[in-house]
Amino acid sequence: MNDDLYPPQVLREYALIADGERGVVVGPRGEFCWMCAPRWDGDAVFASLIGGPGIYAVTPRERFVWGGAYEPGTLIWRSRWVTNDGVIECREALAFPGEPGRAVLLRQIVAREGDARVHVVCDPRPGFGAFRPDFHGAWKGNAGGLWFRWTGAAGARRGRGLELDLTVPAGTRHDLVLEITDRPPRKEPPAADRVWHATELAWHRAVPRPRTIAHRDARHAHAVMRGMTGASGGMVAAATTSLPERSEAGRNYDYRYVWIRDQCFAGLAAAAAGAERLFDDAVRFVTARVLEDGPRLKPAYTSTGGPVPEQDVLKLPGYPGGYDRVGNQVTGQFQLDGFGDALLLLGAAAERDRLDADGRRALRTAVAAIDERWRDPDAGIWELDDRRWTHSGLNCAAGLRAVGETGRADAIVAATASRAVHPSGRWQRSPGDPRLDGALLLPAIRGAVPADDPRSRRTLDAYIAELTDDGYAYRFRHDERPLGEAEGAFLLCGFLVALATHQRGDVSAALRWFERNRSACGPAGLLSEEYDVEQRQMRGNLPQAFVHALLLECAARLDH
Repeated sequence: MNDDLYPPQVLREYALIADGERGVVVGPRGEFCWMCAPRWDGDAVFASLIGGPGIYAVTPRERFVWGGAYEPGTLIWRSRWVTNDGVIECREALAFPGEPGRAVLLRQIVAREGDARVHVVCDPRPGFGAFRPDFHGAWKGNAGGLWFRWTGAAGARRGRGLELDLTVPAGTRHDLVLEITDRPPRKEPPAADRVWHATELAWHRAVPRPRTIAHRDARHAHAVMRGMTGASGGMVAAATTSLPERSEAGRNYDYRYVWIRDQCFAGLAAAAAGAERLFDDAVRFVTARVLEDGPRLKPAYTSTGGPVPEQDVLKLPGYPGGYDRVGNQVTGQFQLDGFGDALLLLGAAAERDRLDADGRRALRTAVAAIDERWRDPDAGIWELDDRRWTHSGLNCAAGLRAVGETGRADAIVAATASRAVHPSGRWQRSPGDPRLDGALLLPAIRGAVPADDPRSRRTLDAYIAELTDDGYAYRFRHDERPLGEAEGAFLLCGFLVALATHQRGDVSAALRWFERNRSACGPAGLLSEEYDVEQRQMRGNLPQAFVHALLLECAARLDH
């Protein structure tokens, strides 16, 4: 265990490198403290983030202060340490685009000012720590169904895994390359210079400069989403599991899977920003799932389109305030709103003439599924108990309008209005729940009802009055406690308010909401699901892809 040298940090201190197929969480001591292989939902090989074994660290041997930044438009992270005697940088990346079954971890130690004296520990532990490779020869080993090869570390010794004390002379650099594969590695190790060059070029092609406001943050959001999107087109909801939304509150989840809703949010954001590759990926993944499962569409899938495993726990300490958890109970839920999201995405593709024959079949399948199931209770957008949630029905209406099914949409809106309009004239959560809900902003944003419809206006005004505070927004009121005591501000909802106020013409208010919520991050610019306003801390799994999607969509739409 390496808890004494690499203790867990607050979430704002972490960065992410990713290649589409998997990701690595990087801490301020140069520790790779989380990575699953061979893909996002595989077992962890570095699990110290949640108290398990496994670490890969490059750390200065002197006192230092930490900083860092991404190279623009990429997920190439530069850790930067200022010591008493100089400045050390370490470029961190996964070879991009990622190859299914094979990860190449690149680390380049740069002696920016003075000699760079660092201590390196390479201690992968497959299976959440159940296995330990027996490294031999030119630092090769295998365990737990994975193979490892570490190059650039000829002087390493056995200790905590493999350890190396390295001095890089001033003005020079040194490369370390770690391969992790699900099959014996190729005969020759990768050449660091060639892999770095290919990775840099691929990122710059994948994430062009957007035409948006806040173009630096918008481009970074695009890079985060691209880094979390694999060859299948699926974008995982987050890179991590078990990071608690509330300390000791039992709200720990595994988000290393692809939610249909999040995928559609990402696709619509990509469409707004002109990110065609990301948009086409979303359409491709959603099309395949709709065609495979039709009216039995699951809320979430693995990154390869398979079923999400049932929820279970590991025997690890967990991140402080939480506990370890793998799998997700979402696999047994029905979420009606996903059909509406799918149609919104497919309708956007049809409008752009980017829908192929499979996409057109998926569109018809989703329409038929709504016909069959729109009266059924479902778990809703927040995955609660089954009810006839107002947002779920209206989201289906929005999707139907997006594909020209106006009559069907009108029927659902009328039926929903007959039972889910509050006496004040706004929408309410469900026929039996008169409360407000952040999801009720979406019907107007997505076109189920006009933005100037009295129900839309009253819903937005009431939501801002009752469920927001100091520029942050909350999903719904849990009980009589102050908003911030029940849960953190929900950043998705903050961006929804920005879109809703912009839609009704209040541009200055929209910009204030946008600016407030995009600032709820750390030095790496990553956004989590929730934000603890009082403590100014991020909560939940990291990074939350749909929050980055809404940031990108806001940046594009507010620019117009």
